[in-house]
Amino acid sequence: MSDIVLIGLNHNTASVEVRECIAFSLDETSDALDALGAQPFIEEVALLSTCNRVEIILITKQKPEALDATKKFLSRYKNVESELFEDSLYVHDGNEAIRHLFRVASSLDSMMVGEPQILGQIKDAYRLAARKKTTGVVLNRLLHRSFSVAKRVRSETGIGDRAVSISYAAIELGRKIFGTLASKKVLLIGAGEMAELAVEHLLRHKAGTIYVANRTFERGVELARQFNGEPIRFDEIVGAFEQVDIVISSTGATEFIIRPDMVKPVMRKRKNRPIFFIDIAVPRDIDPAVNRMNNVYVYDIDDLKSVIDENIEDRNKEAVKGERIVDEAVIRFREWYDSLNVVPTIVALRNKMDGIAEMEIKKTLQGMSSPSENDREALFRMKTALLNKLLHDPTMFLKSNGRQKSLPLYLDITRKLFNLDD
Repeated sequence: MSDIVLIGLNHNTASVEVRECIAFSLDETSDALDALGAQPFIEEVALLSTCNRVEIILITKQKPEALDATKKFLSRYKNVESELFEDSLYVHDGNEAIRHLFRVASSLDSMMVGEPQILGQIKDAYRLAARKKTTGVVLNRLLHRSFSVAKRVRSETGIGDRAVSISYAAIELGRKIFGTLASKKVLLIGAGEMAELAVEHLLRHKAGTIYVANRTFERGVELARQFNGEPIRFDEIVGAFEQVDIVISSTGATEFIIRPDMVKPVMRKRKNRPIFFIDIAVPRDIDPAVNRMNNVYVYDIDDLKSVIDENIEDRNKEAVKGERIVDEAVIRFREWYDSLNVVPTIVALRNKMDGIAEMEIKKTLQGMSSPSENDREALFRMKTALLNKLLHDPTMFLKSNGRQKSLPLYLDITRKLFNLDD
């Protein structure tokens, strides 16, 4: 029977420099599937390449040859010596390969447990392999099962419930403060990556008007246009304080850009309506003294980090439940995979018995004087009925034991008893 084999490296086993050398672009992945799929030792193949991992899943009857061919291909195609990456490689086969794939799809093996991107990346890898026709019965079933396992882990555990990035934590904090961000006005100060991620989360929570202020006005305009917000100039920030509910600041300034003397006059105009400042800059953008003012609340990156650390701990607790779901799924998939061995034996047994019975019927007919067509039909009907009854019990026995560890032994005995391999 063929082996399920997974070979790869990831953020735990290889440095970013090594991962960069081995990473595959979309076009390169297509080439790799063609090359590996053409290997005589490889029956099916799929390849996953992300910033944190490169993994190749193989179905093969010749594991040593398939692994050797894969390593040589990586070295040749990426034009690197095998010594660069070989110590970083791991190889899983059988149940461990199945478990590893299910854990990866469920984000239990990710750098950040619970991150949702990996499942989409595996789906993309599968679509490409299916389009290239390098997957077959086993990988099609295995990868589809990995999708359903990931969905179950996400829906039955809290693995992805809590914020574990600074930008996401900032928005979650705002949501907890107000109950909902719907229609709340937000001012973003700074238009870098952190601000961009924050805007994505704000839109997901249906925030109201999003103002964007940046020292380089053109960059602020670009980000505002990208998310249908409103750009303002940097010197208009204080005026914006009068209207907004939340201020999120993430500039690269080396000194405070928001001080008490800028906020105090605004609070009188706001009639002391609360305003929340979330400072995700390092060094800080907002003078901590601002927090001492009535109805003004300031949260900095340390406040958010403590929330994130707590959330990561909660995610890791939830991951234990995810591991149980994965273990159950491995057992069920293995039962299906092992059952594939039953069918050829049952078919071979039936074909052999059918051939013997048919030969004996023909001998019987030759010894009869002028058998009628009705006689012939009756004998062949009897043959079919007899085979069905004789083979019913052994067939049901093999099928019912298809989920047991002793199945290989039963199959071996059956094939030897009836001499099915000659």
